[in-house]
Amino acid sequence: MTLSFDEFLKVDIRAGRVTRAEPFPEARKPAIKLWIDFGPEIGEKRSSAQITAHYTPEDLVGRMVMAVVNFPPRQIGPMMSEVLTLGVPDAQGEVVLLRPDQDVAPGARMF
Repeated sequence: MTLSFDEFLKVDIRAGRVTRAEPFPEARKPAIKLWIDFGPEIGEKRSSAQITAHYTPEDLVGRMVMAVVNFPPRQIGPMMSEVLTLGVPDAQGEVVLLRPDQDVAPGARMF
């Protein structure tokens, strides 16, 4: 399927800084709860991410991540996930987070 550039622009992908992270034992698959700051325009949003193979909650605080911020919220167990944190699979299929390779302002939009 081919997208037009205007269709691509509808997906709002932003950089955010993880401000808090906690284990999420209630999730069906091992996951971590994230609170991500996307700057003053969007604010702090929550996400659940299945990233326990490569990350611990302590590793994530302060880290920049990329996330889709304009999907509808989704109920994940007892938590409402407000953004989709982005990653790609490694050779074993475990998630590796996408992030800017330099520090950028929280809320910076991908283009």
